[in-house]
Amino acid sequence: MEVFTDFPERIVPGVTFYIGSQWIPLELASCRPHKHGLLVQFKGYEIRERTAELRNQLVHVRRDDRPPLPEGDFYLHQLLDLDVVDEEGVQLGKVSEILSTGANDVIIVRSEEGLEILLPAIESVIQKIDLNLRLIRVHLLPGLLPDS
Repeated sequence: MEVFTDFPERIVPGVTFYIGSQWIPLELASCRPHKHGLLVQFKGYEIRERTAELRNQLVHVRRDDRPPLPEGDFYLHQLLDLDVVDEEGVQLGKVSEILSTGANDVIIVRSEEGLEILLPAIESVIQKIDLNLRLIRVHLLPGLLPDS
């Protein structure tokens, strides 16, 4: 299993994960480090040939099972579909996607007209995130807006 979580310590036998787009609940029977990921076995999938149906599937956890984050931190999926405005309150669009790059994440904002703005998720650009108001206030650095 390729591991994308920031909380790998929660991947332990006995935990239930939800596999694929159908969210099939499976209990983790065992796991151990293997190359750059984990070698895992789920209960009911002891036969190697049967595990082939689990290949290339995303592994999910329920929202209730996520570890709480410190104040001011967010899970990336919480930012999806938030309204994005500039410092003057001008609507730029909604968060449509977040790209994880090596240096910093990039927030893709799509306007109602379908234009995309790529915003680096850095302090000088992202001024405030308010999940209650479903709003992100940003400072646009020169060159961030697409040509009109």
